[in-house]
Amino acid sequence: MTALSLSLVRGAVTSPFKRAGRPGATLPARRAVVPPGRIPPGPLAAYSRICGFAESGPVPLTYPHVLGFPPAMRLMTGRDFPLPVLGLVHTWIEITGHRALHPTDELELTVYAHSLTPHRRGTEVTMVTEARLGGELVWESRSGYLSRHATGAAAPSDPSPEAPPELPAVAEWRLPAGLGRRYGAASGDRNPIHLHPVTARLFGFPRPIAHGMWTVARCLAEAGTGSGVGEPGRIRTVRADFRAPVLLPSTVTYAAAGAAFQVRGGGRVHLTGSVSREG
Repeated sequence: MTALSLSLVRGAVTSPFKRAGRPGATLPARRAVVPPGRIPPGPLAAYSRICGFAESGPVPLTYPHVLGFPPAMRLMTGRDFPLPVLGLVHTWIEITGHRALHPTDELELTVYAHSLTPHRRGTEVTMVTEARLGGELVWESRSGYLSRHATGAAAPSDPSPEAPPELPAVAEWRLPAGLGRRYGAASGDRNPIHLHPVTARLFGFPRPIAHGMWTVARCLAEAGTGSGVGEPGRIRTVRADFRAPVLLPSTVTYAAAGAAFQVRGGGRVHLTGSVSREG
């Protein structure tokens, strides 16, 4: 069993004993550090294939998040983490690439829990992942994870989201039923909601759902700049908000205009986002 699988098992065991939203909850101060090491070429190639990136050249902007996911899970399934990991919903992510990353780079990763924030539907934790090369910060991400529970009132700073404007369609994607299993094998994220109808139904979904991070990566690959690191106009930052799950199998539309992009299907907008590029 992998370290990530053990973390998921630990999370399943400890989650029933944690109560989200309890007064005075604090985050652990400890940080998870992964010492410098090269990226294994096999998993990187598999990830690039499933997300639509080129299998050679610089590292896709989203890939260090995959490397940082196992230590993030270890932190979130620890006894001192205040939220139950079962049922946590990935709500948004911001990624900044400060320079080109290459498969031979020996990255040191640091992961930590940054803040707890009231949300109209519960409590949201922000997790931070940082990648350094020779001590220099070269990549970083912030991710929001929502623990849903009853609240007294909507947080003033977190109003209900408005429907986004519809962007021009660029491409149509036909997503197979086994996409979650394929991405899970490539990324190591084998959350049961992505793998099989039976396990998805245990968490309230009629069918498996696509990984949110696969959707973000696929958007960058479709834009043709997700792995174009070092070229003029490459994507430097991305912000994505996960609005509705993508059920598998399904057909969705990738749409984009200027810096903005979205994924929609079945009358729903699943994801919205924006990018900034180097000059």
